[in-house]
Amino acid sequence: MAINVRNKEQIELMRRSGDIVLKTFKLLENEICSGVSTSSLNETAEKFIKSLGAVPSFLGYRDFPSSICISVNEQVIHGIPGLRKLRNGDIVSIDIGVYLNGFHADAARTFAVGDVSDEDKRLIEVTKQCFFEGIKFAKADNHLSDVSTAIQQYVESNGFSVVRDYVGHGIGRNLHEDPAVPNYKTKSRGPKLMRGMVLAIEPMVNAGAYDVKVLDDEWTVVTSDGKKSAHYENTVVITDDEPELLTL
Repeated sequence: MAINVRNKEQIELMRRSGDIVLKTFKLLENEICSGVSTSSLNETAEKFIKSLGAVPSFLGYRDFPSSICISVNEQVIHGIPGLRKLRNGDIVSIDIGVYLNGFHADAARTFAVGDVSDEDKRLIEVTKQCFFEGIKFAKADNHLSDVSTAIQQYVESNGFSVVRDYVGHGIGRNLHEDPAVPNYKTKSRGPKLMRGMVLAIEPMVNAGAYDVKVLDDEWTVVTSDGKKSAHYENTVVITDDEPELLTL
């Protein structure tokens, strides 16, 4: 496993990519409503990212056909934007990657569309909070499994489940780099965290069981039991103290 450690200059470049990711979320947040199509949100994001001289990281990546991923309700990740229109009561997960000056940044958020159930609100909040429970341990000299275990424990203590088939990742010059970042406890403690490591930490949390399957489009991942799922992610720089979040 070759884990890259970034210097200050490289992290500054990634910070600029992360800033565009954050600005894109702020733009889309104002567009998310009942009746808007997922393709419209994708078009808005693509135009905005390109207007700032950057490139959508996902467009064409392993032949992915869109600039952002939009996953609705039981869709976990990798949803392809299209004609589908959001409806009141939906929850929608949006994953955005930006490539600028040779470096990527990556983040995801789950939004409520209109009036959603209390249980859906709780799913979204627990998914977000488990990320922050995990990064309490994202410091130099801790081990990656410290982060992963904290995420799983928080999720399961709230009655939800953590997806096993998909994990976070290192990020930098490539969108996906070592190490893999599970959101659940593993047998191994994983690599020791080092200052300058940059990780995309991204818990995917299901309201029901953690099992998932891939649809016939060969991209969209859905819960096997049809229950809803939420996703939260930031690009995180390991330091000697509190981690820096490049996309928040």
